Amino acid sequence: MRAPCFALWLSLVACPFAAEADVVVFPAPAAQERELVIYSSLDSPLARPLVEAFQRHYPDVAVRYEDLLTQNIAARVADESDAGGPTADLVFSSAMDLTVKLANDGYGRAVAVPGAARWPEWASWHGMVFALTFEPAVIVYHRPSFPNGAPDTRAELMDWLATAPQGAIGTYDIARSAVGFLFLMRDREHFADLWPLIRAMGRAGVQIFPTSQAIIDGVNSGALKLGYNVLGSYAADQATRLPNLGLALPQDYVVVVSRVALVPAAAANPELGETFLAFLMSREGQTVLAERLRLPAISLEVAGEDSAAAMQRALGPRLRPVPVSPGLLAYIDRASRAKVMEEWTAALTGTE
Repeated sequence: MRAPCFALWLSLVACPFAAEADVVVFPAPAAQERELVIYSSLDSPLARPLVEAFQRHYPDVAVRYEDLLTQNIAARVADESDAGGPTADLVFSSAMDLTVKLANDGYGRAVAVPGAARWPEWASWHGMVFALTFEPAVIVYHRPSFPNGAPDTRAELMDWLATAPQGAIGTYDIARSAVGFLFLMRDREHFADLWPLIRAMGRAGVQIFPTSQAIIDGVNSGALKLGYNVLGSYAADQATRLPNLGLALPQDYVVVVSRVALVPAAAANPELGETFLAFLMSREGQTVLAERLRLPAISLEVAGEDSAAAMQRALGPRLRPVPVSPGLLAYIDRASRAKVMEEWTAALTGTE
């Protein structure tokens, strides 16, 4: 455990983190004997069905659920561990890179869970970090503006941008969106014409946003005609309810990210963290994620049109899941990140 303050290493803010968690306590349905503490980036209202399903099997367990920003989760686990005290029993985070860094720096615990043997090889690392969802980057579009369908390859997108109205396209602000930065880095690895695409967006007056929902809202209202690289788990459910919102999986390749879980080495009750992780990886837990939380399940045992199994049948090798591996650490290397940010800004502004 090398870094005395994880937040300083990230160059985000001075330690300790001042932001408070949104804490929800789910009382034990039966007489309480144990308390499970979870640090998570998933909003607590969304997590409720998952926690309650777990408690049906373990009615003596109360759950203290702390909803935090991903950077705060990583900082708290490292700082609390370095201080010699206990930390969360389980981390459930959308920041694949920061969670792998925790494990790589000695803050994770190897666990033995029943589902690990059948998990995809790319979806776990050293028995410590496990991917639990299968969330593609999609194109969202304003249906009335595309009566014949929206561009669904990056080459078609570049052609459309050449004549698109100014300000008609939106995407993430990679300086403020961790998932947006991750999607860009994967595009950088898989698409040789990435920077020409970003330059085309810049010439078309691209609007950038910190969240998926802001892009989706803009497209649904018609203020944007198209949103690029939007997290599909946010868009899919809304596309079924909002007649103006269309969704397309890119036909050239589809980047897939995952929410990941880790049991910290300094967990107060590591056996409870491991038990909850085993539930998340079980068929029941994966089904709750997919059907109640609308987060596509990674388990091939779970059916449904948005599941990993269905996407693999439909898209096969065009799917490009982000592996859970130390390769993710390159995405938070300060020098590499600074270089990418310079390239991004230059391409958007045409100042290369």
